[in-house]
Amino acid sequence: MKHVRGPLCSIDLGDRSTTIESVDELLESFIGGRALGTKLAHDRIPFDADPLGADNRLYFATGPLQHSQMSFTGRMSATGLSPLTDGLLSSNAGGFLSRNFAGTGYGAVEITGASDDLVIVHVTDDGAEFEAVPDLEEATVSETCDYIEDEHGLGADHTVVVGPAGENEVRFASIMTSEERAFGRGGLGAALGAKNVKAITFDGDSTREVEIPPLQMEVHGEAAKAEHPMKAQGTTSVTEYANMVEALPTRYFSELSFEGIEGVSGDRVEEKKYKKGTCSACAFACKLPTKDEESGLETEGPEYETLMAFGPNSGVDDIVDVMQSNKLCDELGMDTISCGDTVAAYLASEDEFGNAELIHDLVEKIAYREGIGDRLAEGVDRIHDDLGVENWSVKGMEFAAHDGRTLNGQGLAFATANRGADHMYAEFYPYEYPLVDSEKAFDKSGLEGKPPKVVELENVNVIKDSAVLCKFSRDFVDEDRLSTLLDADYEDLLEIGGRVVALERHFNNRRGFDRSDDALPYELPDFESALEEYYAERGWNDDGTVPEGEFERGVPADD
Repeated sequence: MKHVRGPLCSIDLGDRSTTIESVDELLESFIGGRALGTKLAHDRIPFDADPLGADNRLYFATGPLQHSQMSFTGRMSATGLSPLTDGLLSSNAGGFLSRNFAGTGYGAVEITGASDDLVIVHVTDDGAEFEAVPDLEEATVSETCDYIEDEHGLGADHTVVVGPAGENEVRFASIMTSEERAFGRGGLGAALGAKNVKAITFDGDSTREVEIPPLQMEVHGEAAKAEHPMKAQGTTSVTEYANMVEALPTRYFSELSFEGIEGVSGDRVEEKKYKKGTCSACAFACKLPTKDEESGLETEGPEYETLMAFGPNSGVDDIVDVMQSNKLCDELGMDTISCGDTVAAYLASEDEFGNAELIHDLVEKIAYREGIGDRLAEGVDRIHDDLGVENWSVKGMEFAAHDGRTLNGQGLAFATANRGADHMYAEFYPYEYPLVDSEKAFDKSGLEGKPPKVVELENVNVIKDSAVLCKFSRDFVDEDRLSTLLDADYEDLLEIGGRVVALERHFNNRRGFDRSDDALPYELPDFESALEEYYAERGWNDDGTVPEGEFERGVPADD
């Protein structure tokens, strides 16, 4: 089986030390990326750790496919204890960081402890150096990237950065890379900011050799030649269809379609797109550099989920207003989905839907924890009672789009996901839109036959997040091609994925998570029986816990 190569570089911020240790046995079993990060986090983070404390650890890891020149491989993974959900969580980001990270020669980098002073950590193939940067306190993402380039000659593609939101421990703060790409969901930016780390740079000339099969160039060629709506509109290409089938959350989830969709549709985004955008080595080029000529506003996006949260869910029908929200979140370092949903909750409480000026003011106040922003920075789960609104979250994470009340299988996937209400954990929604082969599609209503598919998709997405392979490769990399690229039997890959899901679940069980957390703020037909079928498919207990010892089967211990 193909896997990433290189040792673990463990960086202790408290005593400013670096330890290099072999993790070869883990790499052989866990590929890289999310799987490796999850195993290390499960074994090294105390079960009772504070997500915002020194005992929390963050793991950055790339995968074997970052040693290819194949499209869909410009990504890497970050793993740690989430300040938003209080559970173990992985997030991944696109851009151009992954191959610079690979240049350090490490299989993974671990960040532990906490610094007394605000620092930048410079990671190279020679170890790590620490730079005190008190003048960068509450600097924006672009200001921090400009400093690093001016002082060290390293562009934004070599960096991970937290903005003011991370420093101020906003629970949905992102870790940003390439300025406008995000390790977005779950608040890992707050975990890094709580450690007093403003940025980490990665640079070196020690990339480890991993031989990837020639199939990589076939996939790359197909991605380059494919005619696909995402090349013009990114993920917003689904916007009008989601609205038509009533799967688009609107006005803080009180409605399922938006009458002002024309003003924030994929066509409006495409009109603002002024050049191609992509990730490292990718010919699919689905990113969205956008510009409003009248105001001079430039940003990247918004993608569909951002558009949902700051558009229909906030009652906004002007794409430029949504672009501005997106820009602010990128500059300040926040997850656009959680931030937008939290803002929408406040708008619902004040009957202020559509007030774009207020929305932009709230985004800034959240990042700096000023006034009402200090409360909103805690996220919907912690403040919904104070606002007098419903709790639209799962496991503390605010909902993505592709609404489960219409797409019932996606609803089940929101409930079972260890990460919370995130659409990419199982990514069931494409199978309930008629956008896949009819043989693979499910009727969007009901849950019959869906739990085993949720399990399979959760497992295979672990592998994609470990390879690391973009989820939008789904039209180009099927199970046979995935097996070929990783030189492994597909069923064996699914088994690895299942072990990683169980490791996440076991860690969260030890923190008090159980069946009661696999819940939705709405009813689905036969939900409880579908949940039981899901647990049975995984071999878990009826209460949503992993049997002791089950998650360790075939898994080498981390000594």
